[in-house]
Amino acid sequence: MPKLKTHKGAKHRFHMTGTGKIMLAKGGKSHFRRRKAKRVKGMYDEMRSVSPADEGRFKKLLPYGV
Repeated sequence: MPKLKTHKGAKHRFHMTGTGKIMLAKGGKSHFRRRKAKRVKGMYDEMRSVSPADEGRFKKLLPYGV
């Protein structure tokens, strides 16, 4: 069976934890930051896990958990 290719865009945007969860940062982080509250800007910095409904799609993009 041939090797599977990793999606390079997904490789830069997501990462997999040791337990197999896929983590991603929230989008829209750098646009219109001056008008956002400090509390809201802090929420952009934390990573969040992918919803279980989308997890299968992300696992196909990162077959080896890069």
